[in-house]
Amino acid sequence: MRFVVLLIVLSFPVIDVMATLRFARWTGIPALAWFAASALAGALLLRNERGTFRAKTLAALRGDQPLLRGLLDSGRRVLAALLLILPGVMSDVIALALLLLPINIGPPLATQWAGSGRKTIEGDYRRTE
Repeated sequence: MRFVVLLIVLSFPVIDVMATLRFARWTGIPALAWFAASALAGALLLRNERGTFRAKTLAALRGDQPLLRGLLDSGRRVLAALLLILPGVMSDVIALALLLLPINIGPPLATQWAGSGRKTIEGDYRRTE
């Protein structure tokens, strides 16, 4: 069973490159242009997500955003960027599908943000001995 999974994992890039070469021949655009554009888009997405992830994490630590939603969204974008960097049209289509899925639309995953619902109790402090 392990060999079947290993065979599938190792054969995907080969099949993907062969599909890209056939697609490039069909469209008339050189295959190297497909590979370069895809890798450049993936690298730019990964570079942009690094800063976005840092901002979302800091916002979650301050209590402005729920943490899980930011982690899921960043993970989805990083996976899509890695799929774009891999050579091939099929991996690019999977990456675009990941980017277009409306995963984080709707109510937040956390029921309450870290900073909401806190009330300040006013009072005086006095030490007695």
